[in-house]
Amino acid sequence: MNQDSYSSDQPTGQDPLVLLKTLQLLWTKQELGKLKEEIRRGFARLEDPLAGLLAMLESSSDWKGKGHSLGYCITTELQLWIKAHPAVPQSGTKLKKLQARVLGMLSQCPANLLDPLISIYQLQTADRNYLLEHVSHLYLQGNYKEAAILSIKLKLQPDQDVEKMCTPLLLQDKANLVEEYVAEYPELQRKLLQTLDTWCEPSFNIRDIIRPYQGLSKYKPEKFNCRVLSKLIFRLLGRFNVDSALCPNVINQRHLRTLNYLFYKRFVEKTMTEENWADHIQSTVGENWWLQGHLVQSLLRHCDARGAAQWAQHCQVPPEMLPQAVAEELQKLHIQDRVEEVTKADNYEASKKKDYYQLPIPRENIHFLQTWEETLQCWEKVLQAGQVIGVDMEWKPSFGMVGKPRVALLQLALKDEVFLLDLPRLLEQAEAEGEKEKLPHFIQMLYSDAAITKLGYGMSGDLSSLAATCSALKDTEKQMQGVVDLLAVDKQLQWGKDSRKVDGLSPEHSHEERGVRQREKGLSLLVQHVLGKPLDKTEQLSNWEKRPLREEQILYAASDAYCLLEIYERLCKDPESFGLGSDLTESLVGKQSKKPRAKKQLNKQEAPSPSGQEFQGPRMEPSHPPAPISPQEFSVVCDNMLQGLGRYLRCLGVDVRLLDNEDDHRKAAEIARQEGRVILTSGLPYQTLCSQVGEGRCFSVNCSQKAKEQALQVLKHFNVQVSLGDIFSRCQVCNCNKYLKVSRERMKQLVESSRQVSGEHSAGCPGSQSYSVTMPACDTAQPGCAPGSKQAEGTEQCGAATVLAGDTVLQVTAIPPGVLDRAELTDFYCCTCCGKVFWEGSHFGRVVSQFQDVLVASGDAQSIYELS
Repeated sequence: MNQDSYSSDQPTGQDPLVLLKTLQLLWTKQELGKLKEEIRRGFARLEDPLAGLLAMLESSSDWKGKGHSLGYCITTELQLWIKAHPAVPQSGTKLKKLQARVLGMLSQCPANLLDPLISIYQLQTADRNYLLEHVSHLYLQGNYKEAAILSIKLKLQPDQDVEKMCTPLLLQDKANLVEEYVAEYPELQRKLLQTLDTWCEPSFNIRDIIRPYQGLSKYKPEKFNCRVLSKLIFRLLGRFNVDSALCPNVINQRHLRTLNYLFYKRFVEKTMTEENWADHIQSTVGENWWLQGHLVQSLLRHCDARGAAQWAQHCQVPPEMLPQAVAEELQKLHIQDRVEEVTKADNYEASKKKDYYQLPIPRENIHFLQTWEETLQCWEKVLQAGQVIGVDMEWKPSFGMVGKPRVALLQLALKDEVFLLDLPRLLEQAEAEGEKEKLPHFIQMLYSDAAITKLGYGMSGDLSSLAATCSALKDTEKQMQGVVDLLAVDKQLQWGKDSRKVDGLSPEHSHEERGVRQREKGLSLLVQHVLGKPLDKTEQLSNWEKRPLREEQILYAASDAYCLLEIYERLCKDPESFGLGSDLTESLVGKQSKKPRAKKQLNKQEAPSPSGQEFQGPRMEPSHPPAPISPQEFSVVCDNMLQGLGRYLRCLGVDVRLLDNEDDHRKAAEIARQEGRVILTSGLPYQTLCSQVGEGRCFSVNCSQKAKEQALQVLKHFNVQVSLGDIFSRCQVCNCNKYLKVSRERMKQLVESSRQVSGEHSAGCPGSQSYSVTMPACDTAQPGCAPGSKQAEGTEQCGAATVLAGDTVLQVTAIPPGVLDRAELTDFYCCTCCGKVFWEGSHFGRVVSQFQDVLVASGDAQSIYELS
């Protein structure tokens, strides 16, 4: 914009452009104190400071796209100056002209300039139609991000089409901006969710959405599919607390995945009882005709027509939903002869007594409490100084649905009896009586009493669900004392020197009806190791909200809590026989627990592996830490949330596989199993991944830390000893650990040859040249070996490319100009896998400096740059 276009708005006092030159000089000299004084004096000399600021911004481009600039400094100082001079703000026609000028600048402004300019020129009071027209103009020009940000700042969303504004943002993978766009408007949240859900209909062609935006810049098609949209919908449902009934398509798809999972557990893995399976099927399918149809098809795949009819009858599928063959079988069904089934059940019960941990107290000593009067008798016995109590909780598995699980059963085990508290019923009764704080008060008394020892396993997840069940209990974790989380002991047992891998009893085959017993883990493995037999976890995935509870559920819940007492007693009597320190009793009993970070859990699954899991109770380092290993002996796969951590570990010589952004978390488990790697992940995926690999093969990283701190955490946990020779021993691009060493003179020849033939086009490789180069022993499998050398296969010029053995193109054109002329560089190192070229520079020194505290001194260890 030239000066004539706004001459009528210019102040008649000091020329703002003269002031700008003075300020630019002070800015260049970085005399910030004098700069701010001159800005304030200058504004005082201007007849119209608001017009003067615009004149300075329009005449200078240093503020565009920059965070901290002279323009930003001038603008913020004017904002402060206006507060001290309230008479400055304008109104009327002159202000409208200024608003029109500043609007044209906002799309080029960095984020930190938007709020000051909007405030100074009172844009939120400007004509709303004019603002909407301006945003629409930005949108039509393809500036979708800028249009959305300006709409948010000016609060224009209620007057806009949420689908139209958000679609291009989603195509550009700007979901966070979409969330911010609807954050303050519940109606827009619902409209957005309904729109996203329609895109997830099975018959919907998602290309219909993409077609109008074919020329969209930064378009990321891999980020726009049903799987990604489903994740976004569930995240928005959780964040904005919207009724999930608004999104029937994604809910149906989630239920269908649950249905498939239940069929896998029952008919393939054979680890779920018939009663549990039927409960969950009925709860999942309900009266949903679409899911009922899928249920019938799944039944036909896993059963014959008669078997499908029996299950259809059991799951109350309407006859009209059934194929003719199944419907005919259903009509033939009468009261079945159960003798054979009863015999099988009896045999199975006998097998359970033989193979699994059995509750040592009589059944009549297990009390299921549903009234306040019954609960008072429980508290009289529980709240006694010196008492030792096993505590556990159960809830209905959520199978990935929205929201935290709510505790359905609280188990308290004493030496001679076990109390099972029906928490939903008791809370409902207390609220009806106007005493809803009564039960939470007693629970808080129990957890905060240091004279009562509370035993648990992975209690952080339990307490998180307890807080979700009753808001009055949200601070229980902060106040608790006298808590012993046996997960700490489990960690010592798993990583003890003499039991690095705890297998316990040999795996046995159970009856055909039950399938092959799965490998024990979590609390069940600890029970097996300490008490000789594992827990029977077949009732773990029960519907714990359904009443009445079955007898099998009652016995399972009591055993889960009571086994903690027996483990604790056995370990305290003879800790050394389990490879634990003799001071175990003193270190565990009656001490206040440290507050851990609460771990979110989707389901009441086995407590996580001790790797990376924080716990209540006194934190104890393993008495026998894992044996030290070198980075070459340590291989990991990093979840796509931890790519920064993966790059740091790769810098230090660790064998690292990185998931791509679009990869599902489950791919990490597949890679870990196939290649014997440890999974590094964080947050909710940890709960799923740790159950798919062996004990200690999944580690939860603290996602609040920076990548460097995460790397140090991993190195310490797995006792990885890094030496100087490990740094950069792997290619940072492709993870290969073999380099080709090329002298500077030879590299000059390769670069020059590539340049000479870069414009030529020929078939085959005429005029190809061969170079004999030396490859040092850079294989990280032997980092400290004497650097012997052998002749590598030569490089070959093919067109403009330098090709290594195995058709790897050497990336010589990526070497910046001037690098080959640096006298201190004698050699270059070329990755034999991807062709990336490396040379010694300041980055090596920075990495050494960052990790100098963990580097292990080794007399024969050489850095990659010292190998010859």
